[in-house]
Amino acid sequence: MAETSLPGPMATDTKVLDVAHTLLIHAPPARVMAAFFNDADLKAWWQVTKCSPVARPLGTYAVEWESTDFKDDVLGRLGGAFHGTVIDFRPGASFFLADVYWQPPDGDPIGPMALEVQCRPHGNGRQTMLTVKQSGEGEGPRFERYFSIMNRGWEGALNEMKAFIDREIERTKASRESRT
Repeated sequence: MAETSLPGPMATDTKVLDVAHTLLIHAPPARVMAAFFNDADLKAWWQVTKCSPVARPLGTYAVEWESTDFKDDVLGRLGGAFHGTVIDFRPGASFFLADVYWQPPDGDPIGPMALEVQCRPHGNGRQTMLTVKQSGEGEGPRFERYFSIMNRGWEGALNEMKAFIDREIERTKASRESRT
């Protein structure tokens, strides 16, 4: 997690925090990008209960999770909703969300933040180097705790996405082999 203090007389506690993760996925970039915008995919790998991702500039990007039974000491229950606006969308390559907020089940929202996703072809183009970076400017223990949790959260979620796509590829191979 990177941290930068902003200058200024009133900004002594304001920090820019970010988390970034990169992962190699054995699927083409278009398939990996689709996993961020396909309702069934999001429900499978990100365990969302509701979603409304619109893959175009100025589209809404919203996902929601069930509230957890446990409470974090700083944030309260986890789950809730994550939403923002698609500012840039490049099919099969990248997207950028701005005005991103996390609306927890309890307490005030955290944001605004940004989310940037890049899918770069790797190897023969049948693989993707996926990079996800979430950043925000804020202050206080809730803001810092959120980014601490999201560092682990993104790592786990992206590993779930990779496993989901890997299982899909194996099912497709098995289906093809059974027909021959």
